[in-house]
Amino acid sequence: MSQAISLKALPKQGNTSYRILFIIGLCHLLNDAIQAIIPAMFPILERSMGLSFTQLGMIAFALNIVSSVLQPVIGNMTDKKPMPFALPIGLTITLFGIIGLAFAPKYEWIIISVIFIGLGSAIFHPEGSRVAYMAAGPRRGLAQSIYQVGGNSGQSLAPLITALVLVPFGQKGALWFTIAAFLAVCFLAYIAIWYAKNLRLQAANKKAKKKVAAHKPLTKSVKIALAIVLILIFARSWYVSGMTNFYAFYAIENYEFSISGAQTMLFVFLLAGAIGTFFGGPLADKFGRKTVIFLSLALSCPFSILIPFVPASIAFVFLALTGFILMLSFSVTVVYAQELVPGKIGMMSGLTVGFAFGMGAIGSIALGYLSDWVGINQTMMFTGLLPLIGFLTLSLPSDQKIAEWNE
Repeated sequence: MSQAISLKALPKQGNTSYRILFIIGLCHLLNDAIQAIIPAMFPILERSMGLSFTQLGMIAFALNIVSSVLQPVIGNMTDKKPMPFALPIGLTITLFGIIGLAFAPKYEWIIISVIFIGLGSAIFHPEGSRVAYMAAGPRRGLAQSIYQVGGNSGQSLAPLITALVLVPFGQKGALWFTIAAFLAVCFLAYIAIWYAKNLRLQAANKKAKKKVAAHKPLTKSVKIALAIVLILIFARSWYVSGMTNFYAFYAIENYEFSISGAQTMLFVFLLAGAIGTFFGGPLADKFGRKTVIFLSLALSCPFSILIPFVPASIAFVFLALTGFILMLSFSVTVVYAQELVPGKIGMMSGLTVGFAFGMGAIGSIALGYLSDWVGINQTMMFTGLLPLIGFLTLSLPSDQKIAEWNE
């Protein structure tokens, strides 16, 4: 039994531990669904507290910037000293943030509450990605997809959360999500026990290759490749931020949709993205990381560019196609970065996913300002061009080249 557990813990060896992968994926769904209640609550807070759009933007910024800045820091710390029980501790911090959000009497308490939720998320993401890596066996792409599709599925629930929970129950409706947080804490306690056992087995078997690799200095080629990966994440994050935050206004203005109709189109985009996230990993395992990253961004370009120019029925289809194709690369970029810098699993996960959070936060502010300046139509046209940056993928080293660097 201990031998089987040991094999599961080690990348590219033994069997893939699907039980662990599905549990950590479910916890990722619960964590990101909790985060989704914050923007979903904006219409409620605007009415109940009389908040301005600038204040609402600052709430979103506080959530995402705390998570994005701390993720690589925490990832680097846990690369040096893994902390299995940081996972349930992180979701416990989130639980306190939800309670604070539900009972916050004024704007300042809302900010403090979302900082707690952002901190819990920053702790969860790099360690959750490490668990997916440990449980992957030889199927790193699939493992990261199962983990990341949970998060993207949770984010896609925001329109449903607004309609089913927050509209009827108001701000106090956030309390329902304490149940989700408690379940996540319980599941993560189980994961932490498995994680700690694998660490002990690794130490006993003296599998120190990753530790040796962690001390190797980064070459110029690796630094350039990592910079390109971050630019690609910037393009994808700004596009997704633009669509999730402002496309509903575009649909209302141009197609004369109701708020619920516009939210339906947004839900289709996010749901298709979650499905794409799942399929990206297995495709990368078969055809290569670089290939999937390039095709994901390049093939989404025609649809993203045409969305602002087509009728609503065609836009509906194009939104689904864009979401699916673009998000094929989401989990793959994480694995690609982890293989660029072996031995820094937590830091690379924190850097790539955290950078995406940060770029999303900055993108919300920048695209909101652009919408006020040039109008929503022009902003959507500009947003549609962002996936063109994906052609920079052609300058990335191949999967084979990275494998040679790591020998």
